[in-house]
Amino acid sequence: MRAGLLVGVDIGGTFTDLVWVEEGRVCSLKVPSTPRPEEGFLAALKEALSAPRPLTRLVHGTTVATNALLEGKWAKTALLTTEGFRDVLEIGRQNRPALYDLFVDRPTPVVPREWRLEVPERLDWRGQVVRPLDEGTVRRLARRLRGKVESVAVVLLFSFLNPSHERRVREILVEEGVEVPITLSSEVLPEFREYERTSTTVLTAVLRPVVGKYLERLAEALHERGIRAPLLLMQSNGGVAGVEEASLRAAALLLSGPAGGVEGARFVGLAAGFSDLITLDMGGTSADVALIQGGEPTLTSEREIAGRPVRLPMVDVHTVGAGGGSIAWVDEGGVLRVGPRSAGAVPGPACYGRGGTEPTVTDAHLLLGRLPPDRPLGGLPPLSVTRAREAIQKIAEPLGISLEEAAWGTLEVVEATMERAIRVITVERGHDPRGFTLVAFGGAGPLHGASLARKLEIPRVLVPAQAGVLSALGLLAADLRHTFVRSLVLPLAEAAPERLSDVLAAFRKEARELLSAEGVEDGEMEFLPAADLRYRGQAYELSVPLPDRPLAGEDLQRLTEAFHQRHEALYGYAVPDEPVELVSLRLTAIGRTPKPELPRAPKDGSQEEARIEVRPVYFGPAAGWIETPILARERLPAGASFPGPAVVEGAESTVVVPPHAQAQVDPFGNLILEVGSWIP
Repeated sequence: MRAGLLVGVDIGGTFTDLVWVEEGRVCSLKVPSTPRPEEGFLAALKEALSAPRPLTRLVHGTTVATNALLEGKWAKTALLTTEGFRDVLEIGRQNRPALYDLFVDRPTPVVPREWRLEVPERLDWRGQVVRPLDEGTVRRLARRLRGKVESVAVVLLFSFLNPSHERRVREILVEEGVEVPITLSSEVLPEFREYERTSTTVLTAVLRPVVGKYLERLAEALHERGIRAPLLLMQSNGGVAGVEEASLRAAALLLSGPAGGVEGARFVGLAAGFSDLITLDMGGTSADVALIQGGEPTLTSEREIAGRPVRLPMVDVHTVGAGGGSIAWVDEGGVLRVGPRSAGAVPGPACYGRGGTEPTVTDAHLLLGRLPPDRPLGGLPPLSVTRAREAIQKIAEPLGISLEEAAWGTLEVVEATMERAIRVITVERGHDPRGFTLVAFGGAGPLHGASLARKLEIPRVLVPAQAGVLSALGLLAADLRHTFVRSLVLPLAEAAPERLSDVLAAFRKEARELLSAEGVEDGEMEFLPAADLRYRGQAYELSVPLPDRPLAGEDLQRLTEAFHQRHEALYGYAVPDEPVELVSLRLTAIGRTPKPELPRAPKDGSQEEARIEVRPVYFGPAAGWIETPILARERLPAGASFPGPAVVEGAESTVVVPPHAQAQVDPFGNLILEVGSWIP
């Protein structure tokens, strides 16, 4: 792909962020999001690029799929499945998060029972036909579906081994005039586990019309404005894909926004010289945390979204209800709580003056002097300290404490929530957070980064120069990425290297065709084969890399040894004498894209020239109120170094540098905080 004018647009619930790279400069813009997301997209593009200029690449992060699922605004869909298996969606797994809760509400299936239709047919566990497909029944069902549904999902038993019946069902539906998207499980997720395969295929089917219509409207509007640049979509796996592929695999867009943030943190972290990172993306309603090791994000093969399993490769993001708009409240036991309820953008925190009256994290920061009332972010009107006081009083009074103590307690409680989230992705998974750098970004992340790092004994915090729009920057740093998988389920000792090589070769051929269609040249392609393995009798498997070449017998022996080592590293034990099963083969295909060049910070200027004012800021009961220098981030030169306490105000975020911390501006304008171990 040629380098040129690159544009990334990330649409969130509150703001639409746009980042573009031009003449060596990374430029950014924030505008309010709109009910019709494509309108906000186009408004941001028009405002940022007022003069018509040719674009080389346009990358988009979207919440369209996520919002449709969370709000229940999906397409009316029918599910065609093997006779006797129509209730797989409703039965699910017998996992019980609350073992003794007899009144747990399970999510309502996205396809109601009357539209879960049975097809007489059957394959066995080897993919052999036991009962031929009853084509007459399929034709009768097709006539029933015609004009009544917006999408169809087809999930037949053991189709991951033999997709012929599913493909024939699609042919018959088309022959009978069913003119809606038809989604086959053998194309979406050719893996075993009926419930997860059914759920993922159905979610893809219900989202395809929603995503497809949105992308059609967006593509038409871009075309009308003379924009011919390829449009790419950020996927949940941290890579981007073309419009056609993204439309076919709509469920792969469910973590589009958070994945962009992780990719942005990885890109900036590597440029700054850090490859082991903990990312903290804190916005208005939630905080997302993720782990990056050796410059690569941690991926998961499955997670639940809105209570529904999605078995697709995704960046392993852990989300908690902790944001700037999270509401503080006192529970029935007299304990201070924060979140998960949020004031959102409207009415927002009390200090916004938009009608909100409940105390929020943002109100606490304003009351403690950490935010400037007369220089708010995001084009807001001046913030009201009086309204913040009135809101915080609602928790101070029942607790019998001062306003400062109530505001400080609010910050401590919300940080405890984020601290637990970071421990989930580090300590609980065998990683020592002290060996990582915390990347704090989003509108509120830099306010809490140093304090969280101290509590977790993380030695340093990296606050990117583009902290407030890092997710949009991550879109431009992402490569094209596609994953191919096939379940085999056989003892690894009985696997023939030639058979495995043939499966991977077929994946590689399909991947080359797909990447070529997306404009990737052969020299920019990379293929990463892997095998999913487990001990016999285990329920879940581990993915272990394979060499990218035809396999030989010694490769499978090394694969077995690598599995034992990985199992011991993750779970603390290995059983070398236990037989190992090969569950699936997978291939990740990567198409390298041109990366933006991060601008260098100017060397001219000084800390004194960057000073805006000095004001009292509260740093906890031990330190109390301290007269603190307030610095303008854009005026700090590269190489500047200063001790805390300080508050650094940027165009998109505010950074708190606590007492006994040391801040330094690196060559790219990032703030690096060495936080030490002092805790107030």
